[in-house]
Amino acid sequence: MAQLYFYYSSMNAGKSTHLLQSSYNYNECGLNTVLYTAKIDDRYAKGKVSSRLGINADAQLFSKKTDLLAEITAIQTGRDIACVLIDEAQFLTKLQVKQLTDIVDELNIPVLAYGIRTDFLGQTFTGSAALLAWADK
Repeated sequence: MAQLYFYYSSMNAGKSTHLLQSSYNYNECGLNTVLYTAKIDDRYAKGKVSSRLGINADAQLFSKKTDLLAEITAIQTGRDIACVLIDEAQFLTKLQVKQLTDIVDELNIPVLAYGIRTDFLGQTFTGSAALLAWADK
């Protein structure tokens, strides 16, 4: 049974590195993953999840308008997806987090979301608040 996981910690704690390692472990077993990162995050190359260690992987971009359930459903028709991994998950909308729960519950695909809980003022990000409420773990 698939589950939605939310991994959160402070900046520079290794979240992207952990995401890339998780994806690598799936791929090493011959299983396909789909990676997403926020379009708004322009610290590194667009369309890449990058770690400060120097490793990276191609990723789909999401914005506030991205329908994650529709995209994953479309991708799944062409190949089996073993896991969806989301970097910068704090930038998800509440509706997108609901779509992640649908990916888990309807498509039976585990989702691993990585992000930070709050901004520098201690205000909870919308995506993080929804993930804290709805994630299985």
